[in-house]
Amino acid sequence: MKKFLLCYAVLTTVLLVCACRSCRHARGESRRLADNQTALASEVERYRTRLGEEAASVQALRLRCAEFEELRAADAARIRQLGIRLRRVEAAAKSSTQTAVVLRAPLRDTLVPRRAAVPAWDTLRRFRWRDPWVTVEGSIGRDSAECRIRSVDTLRQVVHRVPRRFLFIRWGTKALRQQIVSSNPHTRIVYTEYVRIER
Repeated sequence: MKKFLLCYAVLTTVLLVCACRSCRHARGESRRLADNQTALASEVERYRTRLGEEAASVQALRLRCAEFEELRAADAARIRQLGIRLRRVEAAAKSSTQTAVVLRAPLRDTLVPRRAAVPAWDTLRRFRWRDPWVTVEGSIGRDSAECRIRSVDTLRQVVHRVPRRFLFIRWGTKALRQQIVSSNPHTRIVYTEYVRIER
């Protein structure tokens, strides 16, 4: 009788532990899917930092490796082209920026030799404008114009956890957020996405 009761107690304990683990896993999976729906429904939050830099914030998607491969097939193909196995990827981020500059540059006349059988001089109007991030140079000829634009930008990305809050108590993780800051004041962050691959 004692052996039967001991076996029954051990079996019941094992079943309870398995049920608790299964229930905890189901709750975590349910929370992950709810967070993903919130992330997909939310818009990119754009703002300016205290230094006047353009910044954006977006909630991170949390996908399993198989989900990433199915839902983001083009990104998965690019990762494979880089020679990286998909199961080794921790996260994938994508951002798009747009640089728009309104400028005024003075025109000045420059004499340049014409390419002809008889050497002669021609007038060419040139302009140049620059700041620490954008350089614009160009020339306006008699029948054509030429312009060169170079833009430099640095995107700084931070991924952080947003804790759950109850009154003044912070605990656990409510969501993952990605913050991106552009150092170029002419740049506007158009789109950003952060996908975390979970095991």
